[in-house]
Amino acid sequence: MSTLSDLVRAQGRNNAEDVDWLHMLVADGQLLADLAFADIVVWVPTVGGSFVAVAHARPSSAATLFYRDFVGQDIKAEWRKQVTEAFDTAKIIDTTAPDWYEETPTRVRAIPVRRRISASGAEITPEPIAVLTRHTNLSETRTPGRQELTFNDCANDLFAMIASGDFPDLGAPTGPRRGAPRASDGLIRLDLDGVTTFASPNALSAFNRMGFADELEGESLAEVTTSLLTGKAVVDESLPLVVTGRAPWRTDIESRGVTVSLRAIPIRNRGERIGAIVLSRDVTELRHQERELITKDATIREIHHRVKNNLQTVASLLRIQARRTHSDTAREALNQAMRRVAAIAVVHDTLSSGLSQNVDFDTVFDRVLLLIAEVASAHNTTAHPTSSGSFGILPSAYATPLALALTELVTNAVEHGLAGREGEVAIEAERNDETLTVRVRDNGSGMPEGKVGSGLGTQIVRTLIQGELSGTIDWHTMMDSGTEVTIEIPLRFMKFD
Repeated sequence: MSTLSDLVRAQGRNNAEDVDWLHMLVADGQLLADLAFADIVVWVPTVGGSFVAVAHARPSSAATLFYRDFVGQDIKAEWRKQVTEAFDTAKIIDTTAPDWYEETPTRVRAIPVRRRISASGAEITPEPIAVLTRHTNLSETRTPGRQELTFNDCANDLFAMIASGDFPDLGAPTGPRRGAPRASDGLIRLDLDGVTTFASPNALSAFNRMGFADELEGESLAEVTTSLLTGKAVVDESLPLVVTGRAPWRTDIESRGVTVSLRAIPIRNRGERIGAIVLSRDVTELRHQERELITKDATIREIHHRVKNNLQTVASLLRIQARRTHSDTAREALNQAMRRVAAIAVVHDTLSSGLSQNVDFDTVFDRVLLLIAEVASAHNTTAHPTSSGSFGILPSAYATPLALALTELVTNAVEHGLAGREGEVAIEAERNDETLTVRVRDNGSGMPEGKVGSGLGTQIVRTLIQGELSGTIDWHTMMDSGTEVTIEIPLRFMKFD
């Protein structure tokens, strides 16, 4: 299915501000559908004079009319005249008689979507950028209760704001926070002075859990909130603006171990604020889980940091032991062990510096390449390393064995390929959606075909690539022309944290 951006631009509308505005509107499509107890569809005009649907939201508060999405489809003939009139006149157009959809009586309202040019100015686009339609199912009509009437009034206020360019609000937060309140979670209606004129049962229950025992209606929400937060040392500075409905922001309030998230939507008429909707949601469990995750992330980072320190200590001990030994063979074995430990430490050091357990392997490999100079100096070799391509982001389960395997291959290229001479070691990384391919090439003396080597380093590389990464490895050698090692690692099994 095409994205909203693709569908809008396919109609020749490449204005980035229009696309961003529609994205903000669609982000609140569920809120509009729940308040209106109806399906919400957003239409943009096509090059041929028709309209195509770019978004569809179904109500969680009522039965949907449409069991299949309209997204990407041209408008139906029975709605085209009404939607066209709303677009041409920039006015809200209601049906004069019930509309029938698959033998179900419905009521359709078409709302032109106007965009405000800037957050501080009153100027709006000269013509609508889209049309929003509300499709109400009349077959389930019943005598509405007070909550349903209030929800519908709130929806109508928002529809009027959409038509005047006042909703969505450019001053609203750029992205939804986890646990953002919805209409069904709790809704409070405020008048111009911030006094509660309606509070849904869920909203009242949330405040009751925080210690407020009375009715919210008739009370100043700011005063109620202040009474709950008495004695709190730290209070979100945006809280007064949210509980008075003056700004389209979000905040959390906490009392008696209960955390409630609030979102304010100022209601405006021709640019003048006349009241507000405040959505509320008990997010106690969500915030508790977030704090646990933060604690766990910090613990994991500390573990990686300590593992890195311990590995560096081990590497230092191996280096000291290598300097003290009188056997060249033992010294070389200890140096190789030291480099292997150091390569693993690099990965843990990278993991200790971020929240994610995924690694930018290009950064890791840049540090692995620094080992070449140390290896070359120990073998009277001058090596010129080059690297190209990108490894990209890899989970830690891939990064550690790959770093160790490449350390072995680069070390072998310097120790055995170049062996006392000047030469180059080239590393090429190529990645697509399916495979990561790495080539390590030197221009040294090469090895006879079929004699890859049976040393510990080769065995380690085979075990890591084939056993741990489910990949393949191939040594291609030509006499007196160097050696090329090709690694292919499948990425279809890769899982990011």
